[in-house]
Amino acid sequence: MPRMPRILVTNDDGIYSEGLRKLAKALEPLGEIVIVAPDREQSAASHALTLNRPLRLLQIEENEWIVDGTPTDCVNLAILKLFKEQRPDLIVSGINFGPNLGDDVTYSGTISAAFEGALLNIPSIALSALVGAHFSFNRCAAFAAELTRVALEQHRDPRIILNVNFPNAEFEGVRITKLGQRIYSEGIIERLDPRGRKYYWIGGEPPVWHPGEGTDFEAVQQGFVSITPLHLDLTHHASIPRLKPLEELLGQHAAKG
Repeated sequence: MPRMPRILVTNDDGIYSEGLRKLAKALEPLGEIVIVAPDREQSAASHALTLNRPLRLLQIEENEWIVDGTPTDCVNLAILKLFKEQRPDLIVSGINFGPNLGDDVTYSGTISAAFEGALLNIPSIALSALVGAHFSFNRCAAFAAELTRVALEQHRDPRIILNVNFPNAEFEGVRITKLGQRIYSEGIIERLDPRGRKYYWIGGEPPVWHPGEGTDFEAVQQGFVSITPLHLDLTHHASIPRLKPLEELLGQHAAKG
């Protein structure tokens, strides 16, 4: 009898987040679900890896563990420690309470957990949702289960992750998209504490997006589920021929230096 697929579920909102719980429940019919998640919220942790202190890994249920670290730490401990003899077939990260669109993917712990899976050669999906008056984790989790079923059946390049963003209202359909671009505005709030000392909050007005056809932002604004393929190769390949003359222009200086 073929073994059931093993699916690793993680997030950056923490072990007790509703998004993670609804996701794990929806995925149960598809295989063996194991949860390794942070013990507290780690939003905007990006791809941080904890190197300056030891990590604690605590089992709280038969297939659930918490880590006092980042989403990237969780994936590392799951793959390289807990399940090194039988790696997960798929990593699903989310469902994040809030979107991860456009430029903001560089900050996201949800997406970085999936990227860590890609680095470890495991196909990965990141899931995030806009929230508002008509928001429902149930609707998002049901879609995530169907996407996961397809991902398990179809061979995919593990170096490419799928970044999924759900609209707030009923889904109009699905769009395969590119990353949008955010228009940055004032993002630092200055305040005084009771002793008159300054302190700061990073973040201010909600983000404004460049209008862009085919972008993830456009898709969710129109009510579609956005699926954006992402990969870790940050090389701007088109610039390599343009920069080639620098090899000769600066090469002798570098050799002397």
